[in-house]
This record gives sequence, structure tokens and C-alpha cells, in this order.
Amino acid sequence: MTDPAIDIEAAEFAWKDQELLLAIPRFTVARGERVFLKGPSGSGKSTLLGLIGGVLTPRSGTVRLIGTGLSGLDASGRDRFRAEHLGFIFQMFNLIPYLTVRENVLLPLQFSSARRQRVANVEPGREALRLLDALGLAGNGLLERPVTQLSIGQQQRVAAARALIGRPDIVIADEPTSALDTDTRDGFLELLINECQAGGTTLLFVSHDSSLSTHFDRSIAMSEINRTPSRAN
Repeated sequence: MTDPAIDIEAAEFAWKDQELLLAIPRFTVARGERVFLKGPSGSGKSTLLGLIGGVLTPRSGTVRLIGTGLSGLDASGRDRFRAEHLGFIFQMFNLIPYLTVRENVLLPLQFSSARRQRVANVEPGREALRLLDALGLAGNGLLERPVTQLSIGQQQRVAAARALIGRPDIVIADEPTSALDTDTRDGFLELLINECQAGGTTLLFVSHDSSLSTHFDRSIAMSEINRTPSRAN
């Protein structure tokens, strides 16, 4: 049987000397599945993404991604694993301000041999151009501009192209449509889902906008998986 893309079991997390933030008996996402995760501010969404990304470590339990237990890796090992297998669309974008649009999109390929190999039959610059063109960012000389010269909505789309390049095993999207108008948002979602489907990429999409959930295979609320005493039914 193939290991799930994301498999969290009996995981608990709390900041030092503070109350429990997360208590997750079990949460799994199948390979290639597209899951919509919802919940209000303070429900633990960002903490959960930190555990999945290997940025945070649970005080107990396990977090496995495509069969690899993150707790068994040291900090540099988690960094390497993240670069090879995960693409992130951060709520605050996390673009490199002194790099151009093209350079920001190509950045993951510098750190991941696996992602470079997946686009080995296409010149990396052309793959970046394809993604940016699909997101409406290939014209008007935008590719060679520093990302600081772009609007917030444009920067959000650059962050999406960066996450998708090289077809990572898992894409984690944290409120990725918050700065987009309705028409741009719909095109963005179509590209994101089509790219993940074409590459067999698992997508975990976090948003407050429940109207978007119909685009996904499954919708789940944080209250369904986070069973801390203060949130348990």
C-alpha cells in the first residue's frame, strides 16, 4: 500500500509553558488528493502547517510525509526534505525582494535536484514562463522586474508559480487567494488544481473562504481534527 502524502498520528503541540494548541489523533491526506482546510483565526491552522512543513516539531506523536518521519530528521535534513518535496504558497508571499520575477520562480530548482529533474526535458526558464503566462504575468516586461515593483495580487501569483515549478510532491497553500479579485482568483484556482492534477501533486489549501471548497476533493474543518480539551465537543 502506498504511504499517504501526509500522515499525522497522535500529534500534540504547545509552546513552552503554554497550553496545548494542537491535539490531532489522526489526519491523513492521500497522494494526489486536493484538500480544503478551513477554520477561524486561532484554530491552529498555521501551527498545523508548521508541523507539516517541518518548521515546528510536535512534543509527541508523529508527522510523516510520503513515508518519511520528520522527527527522525535533524534541522538540515528537514530543510533538504522540504526543498525536495514541498512547495509553499505563503500568506505573506516570502518572495526575495532583490530578485526578479523570473529569478524568484526559478529559486526552488537551485535547491532541489528532484524538482530540477522533473523539468529536465524543458529548459527551466521556459517552464517558469509557462507558469507565469498561465497566471497572466508573462507580458509587459514583468519577468525581469524586481518583485517589489509588482502589485500585491501579482506577487501572490508569483509565489504560486514558485511553489508549482518542478512539480513537488506536496503543495501547501496558505490563504493564497486573499489578494486576488474574483476573475483572477478563478483563473488562479484552475491553474493550481490543473497543475497539481497533472503532476500527481497533493494539495492542502487553507482558506477562510468556504465558497472555494467545491473545487476540492474533500473539505475539512480544523475543529474536526484538532481535539484539544478547549475545542473538543
